[in-house]
Amino acid sequence: MRIAIASDHAAVSFKSAITDHLTAEGYEVRDLGTNDPTESVDYPDYGAAVGRAVATGTADLGIALCGTGIGISIAANKIAGVRAAVIHDETTGRLAREHNHANVICLGARTTGEQVAFDAIDAYLRAVPGDGRHLGRLAKLAALDDAASLPPEN
Repeated sequence: MRIAIASDHAAVSFKSAITDHLTAEGYEVRDLGTNDPTESVDYPDYGAAVGRAVATGTADLGIALCGTGIGISIAANKIAGVRAAVIHDETTGRLAREHNHANVICLGARTTGEQVAFDAIDAYLRAVPGDGRHLGRLAKLAALDDAASLPPEN
């Protein structure tokens, strides 16, 4: 499985630890930057990079990291076809994949410890996307990608 990963400056060391963990588990990891924790960068650039890698198929799944995981998730979700979820633990990691078919997960370096992050990511990667009632909801999410450019209804 190919996993794209990126972070802003606040999560460079967090990204490095997660990359090492994923590589040890046998995943192919594509690091999209940034790699200098001393140079301030803009998280939207890195969230979009992960989103584009997943949306174009150059990565199967993505992991985006910033201080809280929130800003970078907003950026990733701007890319059509991306379902980015902020996760905090094993339960949210598992449910993001099972219920929401999240193809990008986001975590915060300032809010999540490394071992908790490893456990959450492992739970996400082991989970199987569900079917049944979830498929109709996913179709509605996909329709929102198309509707984003339409004028609002009155």
